[in-house]
Amino acid sequence: MSIGNSPASPSAETLDILGTLIGFDTTSRNSNLGLIEWVRDRLERHGVDTRLTHDEGGAKANLFATVGRPRDGGLILSGHTDVVPVDGQDWSSDPFRARISEGKLYGRGACDMKGFIACALASVPALLEMEAERPFHLALSYDEEVGCIGVRGLISDLAEQGLQPAACIVGEPTRLKLVVAHKGHRHLRCRVRGKEAHASDPARGVNAIEHAARIISWVHTVAAREATAGHRDERFTVPHSTLSCTMISGGVAVNVVPRDCEITVELRYLPGANADALINELKTYAEVCVLPAMKERHAGADVQWTLVNDAPPLAENSAQALVDIVSKAANKPTVDRVAYNTEAGLFQRAGIPTVLCGPGSIEQAHRPDEYVELRQLAECERFLKAVALEFQSAWPR
Repeated sequence: MSIGNSPASPSAETLDILGTLIGFDTTSRNSNLGLIEWVRDRLERHGVDTRLTHDEGGAKANLFATVGRPRDGGLILSGHTDVVPVDGQDWSSDPFRARISEGKLYGRGACDMKGFIACALASVPALLEMEAERPFHLALSYDEEVGCIGVRGLISDLAEQGLQPAACIVGEPTRLKLVVAHKGHRHLRCRVRGKEAHASDPARGVNAIEHAARIISWVHTVAAREATAGHRDERFTVPHSTLSCTMISGGVAVNVVPRDCEITVELRYLPGANADALINELKTYAEVCVLPAMKERHAGADVQWTLVNDAPPLAENSAQALVDIVSKAANKPTVDRVAYNTEAGLFQRAGIPTVLCGPGSIEQAHRPDEYVELRQLAECERFLKAVALEFQSAWPR
């Protein structure tokens, strides 16, 4: 797959790599080992050492590679290898076969975020030729789309090795704008246990769905309050924390009072917002206002909460040197804040200054006919060259 060599066109190598990456169906429910092992073998042919960290079952892996002399103080280029499903989406072509048309490259993961990974891999020979004092690292993770799961093991492994990188750029699709902050994300499961009975005499049971509905209503109340009177940051597109009930299941038959109901609650909170307080408010309402009435009719009634996932926000406190370097390399002086969540908050929590900057638009992510503009890939190639030079010359010694 190739195109002409116009200034708005990426290299044939980047396009070939991206086509290969898209060809691996790394939907989060699948293994990503085919892609990871292909990248490992490619890097090792360049003499680059790699390190894999696997999930418990061994079906998925992160990859961490060091380009240059292994030592503290390097710059991480980070991307996740998993993609969201294509089920039920109306694609114009095979989502796992890259297609170029009218200045765009189509395929699942083209912008989110295999485009950045392809550009980073294509830059490896040039990075090696620099023989830079500070190394560069490539960090590829699994299961970002289902809760930033894989990268936690990668970060823990770095700590166990005693390796302390200086900074990190997560190449999420920002149209190569510098993003310095994003919201945190928590996913909770609420299980309501009542008592089954024949629906002809509902008073003999405890209807789990009806009591779960009271909790859902309270989630809506708290969300409405946050939207009008909660912690705010007007620099975000959605300038307040949000809570939503996103899934519900319960009941077994039309003529049975349901014993069980399960709801999921999603919280996306601003840096600086008190996420624990919001969650505790939901739990307190269930315990004080819902559960007592249930237990009056059945002692075994219960409401159980489980924190399924906790991905921290990216706070606007990265090292100014990193902000200056990325801003100059991207040739975009303004900074941005986004409502979605990424792995950047976890790198930051590990003490690694982190920002977002990558090709493509988040508006194209997760949709049918996902694409990345060829111009954006070409710009990312230029950006990575510039950021490598700036990092070597401008990062504090």
